[in-house]
Amino acid sequence: MTSIIAIDDPSDPRIAAYHQIRERDLVGRDGHFIAEGKVVLQVLLGSSRHRPLSLLLADRHVAAMAPLLAGLPPTIPVYRASQPVLDTIAGFPIHRGILAHGQRAAMPSAEQLLDRMGRRAVIVVLAGISNHDNMGGIFRNAAAFGVDAVLLDAACCDPLYRKAIRVSVGASLMVPFTRLDAPAHPLELLARHHFTALALSPGGATALSDLTRPDRVAVLFGAEGPGLSGELLARSRTVRIPMVAGFDSLNVATTSGIVLHHLACGGA
Repeated sequence: MTSIIAIDDPSDPRIAAYHQIRERDLVGRDGHFIAEGKVVLQVLLGSSRHRPLSLLLADRHVAAMAPLLAGLPPTIPVYRASQPVLDTIAGFPIHRGILAHGQRAAMPSAEQLLDRMGRRAVIVVLAGISNHDNMGGIFRNAAAFGVDAVLLDAACCDPLYRKAIRVSVGASLMVPFTRLDAPAHPLELLARHHFTALALSPGGATALSDLTRPDRVAVLFGAEGPGLSGELLARSRTVRIPMVAGFDSLNVATTSGIVLHHLACGGA
């Protein structure tokens, strides 16, 4: 098993990446990220596209994590600390006591990502999703129902923000994603790659239950409240999830789960 390094001083420079993680998450990490929790760590060390750089564990977790740590290459340091020291490092009580510092995989352009898609593919396009819980929930659904990639506009939050990774149970480390280039119009990009654009809206023209899945389909989701822009809705095939009279609102992550399940089952 890889050697484990005890940390007694919260200011030890070897664990500088973990200092005050809440505040640093908010301003970005220049190509790095922090992952939290055992399940997420298993994803990062197993099926993730991204690279672990180090681990920081509370003392109480070291023995239980031994089987997972046994497969680590010696180039990845594993640090351990008491819970009080760990809390001081993080800047708040870090109850899970399992952290990893990772480096992001290189992000392809949207064109490059879509060029890789097969004859049948499902992608998700997100517009203005700024809530990390919703972002994590959408990625969790995307992984569960076999989405091939996620495209994000400039207003979306970071899928590799620590909370988004945690809510996604590691799915945002698995599902390929990229940012849309600001000048590029998403519908024109999708059309060039022969994707049918489906825009979710409470007033959509087609009920989800009546939708037959196209071979190449892009599902567009907007932020709760404003939703998708009128221009995107006007140029897409609009889809609704029928609900009881007087109620037409679902959480966007819940909506994504319902729609992606329908598409994964082949549509109507």
